[in-house]
Amino acid sequence: MIEDIDRDVFVRIQTDLLVVGDSIMTDRHHASNGNYNDDDPQNQIGGIIPAFPLSGWLRHGLEVTVQEYGGTACHPGEANANFMKDGIYQRDLDAGYHEKGACTDNPKKDSGCVVFDLFGGFGGVPGKVMRRPIKFNPVRSSVDYTRGQAEGHYRRLNRNIVSRNRGDNREALRNASIDAVANLDGCWQLSFREMKPAFIGLLAEGIDFLDAHKTDFMHQLGGARNFGAGVVDCALINPLYEDHELKRVFDRRQGNTNKMDEKDDQWAEEYRPAFVNALDERIEEGP
Repeated sequence: MIEDIDRDVFVRIQTDLLVVGDSIMTDRHHASNGNYNDDDPQNQIGGIIPAFPLSGWLRHGLEVTVQEYGGTACHPGEANANFMKDGIYQRDLDAGYHEKGACTDNPKKDSGCVVFDLFGGFGGVPGKVMRRPIKFNPVRSSVDYTRGQAEGHYRRLNRNIVSRNRGDNREALRNASIDAVANLDGCWQLSFREMKPAFIGLLAEGIDFLDAHKTDFMHQLGGARNFGAGVVDCALINPLYEDHELKRVFDRRQGNTNKMDEKDDQWAEEYRPAFVNALDERIEEGP
């Protein structure tokens, strides 16, 4: 059954405002006929959202999913557990993570910690999933969804921090600027070096968890959360879809074909339950 899933899967990402701490890389060489002002409302600047904040957001959701299934997750911190704050390592263990090295010594091929197997990171062991950055473009017709791209509108937002003293007449004390993408709608491409049923089951359950908890502060994406950024609608796009069907998901002029509806039923009734069951069995084996 896993052979029917391509090595690349896509997660739909929709958010009104996204601000990431790792910065947004813009392409201003092709911006609006020579208008390179990043704060101009008429600009046509595109760019790239790095995979680092996306990966951390996804991993957090997958870790909680493993914990809800009664397992413990691979701790993402330093390998020697030497943290700056006293007690943080023990608090993480109490919250549902297992000890350093518990899943890295003689890792098994198809059992053990599914988070470590998926993400890797210790002892030079690579993960099985490659997280690509999301390239965004303000022109919908220029977006290639089969390459994990999105429609999005970049702006550099400026805020003046002003004096509260009435005699200062709101004189600016300092200026704060942030890079932001508004009205982001597209997909995130995940490429698997090796495909396993438990991976797909974990991804399906984890994405559903993140979507259900998108307004929870801890499960929002990026920074500026107090300003409404990072609330993400997300869904795993049916992995059975072919490229032309994937494009149709984002075509507002068209709906699903009968073939897509059939694949949706197959995914819901056959494939997903089997993959989630494989995840459950693997988590029961422990790290």
